[in-house]
Amino acid sequence: MTRPPCGVAPALDVEGLAAELERALPGRVERGLRVAELSTYRLGGPVAVVVRVGCEADLEPVAAAVARHAPPLLVIGRGSNLLVADTGFAGLGLVLDRELEALALPGGAAGATDAVVRAGAGLALPVLARRVAAAGLTGLEFFVGIPGSVGGAVRMNAGGHGRETRDVLVAARTCDLTAGGTVGERRAEDLALDYRHSALTPTEVVTGATFRVAPDAPAECEERVAEIVRWRREHQPGGANAGSVFRNPPGDAAGRLIDACGLKGYRVGGAHVSEKHANFFQADAGATAADVRRLVFDVRARVAAETGVLLTPELQMVGFDDDATGAVRSGGGE
Repeated sequence: MTRPPCGVAPALDVEGLAAELERALPGRVERGLRVAELSTYRLGGPVAVVVRVGCEADLEPVAAAVARHAPPLLVIGRGSNLLVADTGFAGLGLVLDRELEALALPGGAAGATDAVVRAGAGLALPVLARRVAAAGLTGLEFFVGIPGSVGGAVRMNAGGHGRETRDVLVAARTCDLTAGGTVGERRAEDLALDYRHSALTPTEVVTGATFRVAPDAPAECEERVAEIVRWRREHQPGGANAGSVFRNPPGDAAGRLIDACGLKGYRVGGAHVSEKHANFFQADAGATAADVRRLVFDVRARVAAETGVLLTPELQMVGFDDDATGAVRSGGGE
């Protein structure tokens, strides 16, 4: 048997991985699904194997397959913070759906002053915000402006409009795919949530979260949601983008720095810096993932040269030539 050179990961047995998962989860496995179908950039090549995880029990055979085949792993979420190379991703992609998109609202005793809601990690944050507001529960309205998933919000401590996930999170349910697929609960205070950061390891998958809410008049909750939506439409672009590309540096805003360098409208191929918000990079028809990635690094270099600030990408870029092989990543956090 020929062994790979020292330090080089063996080639993934795609057929073996797909067959094992199909036996355990029939009808839930796809080969070569393009990430463009799963991401807000609408760009990116095929993922070698995609498995749709519909409940926590599905993670046991996934964990067994991960242990046997050691594939690079990509948790796709809503694909809203993700850029995958045009050549694709030679690993296993996870999409959470069915039970893992569910929302449980509190029954609640009359006169209660607080309550919790439980949401599956695959649930879209805007859906969570709207449904909770319509039920007359306040606290999660800010999520309507974040086009990610509940799982991504926990992993990245997503935030906006003066609030962050850590302000409302009670606990998260997680599964470490390198530890047998067992799901457990982790309290919010144990997750070390900080600006776009958590203590979740790369091999942990969030399956659900419990959020703290409080009763309020449905009309008032829905008006707060509507106001955030109006603000977003006024200040942020629509179309094919992934939200904020860079993290805000301490005491400043990445968008302000990019704008100050005169980079609104700056273009690489089919990708350009938004004229509406400089920390949003748009992909036009015919754009490639390579265009967006080059734009990210061009802007980063220009801002560093002119301001001395080296911006940190918030956008998860996966599958490019200089990407670490064998990495386990969580995409679509925001």
